Amino acid sequence: MTTGVGALTDVAGLRVGHHTLAARSTGCTVVLCEAGAVCGVDVRGGAPGTRDTELLRPENSVQQVHAVLLTGGSAFGLAAADGVMRWLDERGHGLPVGPARVPIVPAAVLFDLWVGDASIRPDAASGYAACEAASAGAPATGSVGAGAGAAVGKLYGIGRAMKGGVGTASVRVGAFTVGALVAVNAVGDVLDEQGRVLAGARSEDGSGFMETSRALLQGQGPARLVPGSATTIGVVATDATLTKPQAAKLASLAHHGLSRAIDPVTPHDGDTLFALATGRAGPVDDIGGLGVAAAEAVARAIRQAVRAATGVAGLPGLADSPP
Repeated sequence: MTTGVGALTDVAGLRVGHHTLAARSTGCTVVLCEAGAVCGVDVRGGAPGTRDTELLRPENSVQQVHAVLLTGGSAFGLAAADGVMRWLDERGHGLPVGPARVPIVPAAVLFDLWVGDASIRPDAASGYAACEAASAGAPATGSVGAGAGAAVGKLYGIGRAMKGGVGTASVRVGAFTVGALVAVNAVGDVLDEQGRVLAGARSEDGSGFMETSRALLQGQGPARLVPGSATTIGVVATDATLTKPQAAKLASLAHHGLSRAIDPVTPHDGDTLFALATGRAGPVDDIGGLGVAAAEAVARAIRQAVRAATGVAGLPGLADSPP
C-alpha cells in the first residue's frame, strides 16, 4: 500500500466543487460523477440528516448516482441538492425514466447553525454554484464549502470548541486508488497520528485541551448538548469495479477511520459516509484491502481538515496558530 496526502480527485472521473456563502460561514461541497458511479452508504450516527439514502440500499433498483452533496445548514441545507439536480439536468445527466432523465443526488448535512445568522443556509443556488466550481484538481480544504462553519470538540460547549473543516486524502493499493473527502463537525476531539489531541475541547482557561474522553472518565460531566448538533460526513471513492453491496460494505469499513481520528464518537454525531466506485481500474478480487485503504484515507482527511481550518466566530483554527 502506497500513501501520500493526495485527494479524492485522484480517483479518475470525479470532480469536486465548493461553494462558501459570503453572508455567513456555511456552504456546500459537491462530488460530481456525471457519467454515473455505483454508490453505497453507511449511516451510523444517532442524528443524521440525509436525502435519497434509502435508494442506495443494496436491494433497491437504482444502481448509480451522478453526484453526492455534503452541505452545512442542518436539514435546511438539503435544499442545495435541488441546485445540483438542476445543473445535471441542464447537461443531460441522469437516470433514464420514461421521457426524462432524473439525476440521482444523495446528500448529507451537518449542523453549523451556531455560527452567525442561523437563517442563512445553503440553498439550490449554492448547490448549483458548487457544481459550476467543480474541478478534477485537488480541492481546497479547511474552512470552505461544507466545512465553512464546522466545529470540533463541542462536548464541553461551543465556547470551548475549535474549528473543523473539509479535508481530503488518497491511498493507493496495488492497481487501485481509494480517496476520501470528509467534512468534520464532530462532538469529539480530533487526534493526530500518535493519538494526541490535535484539535478539540479546550480547557476552561484556554491553556490546553480537555482531552474529552479522559475528562469524562474522570467524572467531568459534559455540557448539555443540542441533539443533532454535530456530525462528520464524507465520501470515499475507488476506481475499482464494485457491486452495490460491495460499495455499501466499503462505506461501512471506511467508518473505522472515524474511530482512529475522532475521540469520542458519540450518539449525538450523525455520521454518514458514502462510497463511490467508478470502475475504471477494473474488478477487485477482495475488497478487504480497499476497506483498509478507505479507513486510512478517512483518518488522514479528518486530520487534514482541522490542520487547514481557519478560525471564525470565536472558534480558533489550527491554520491560524499551528501547534
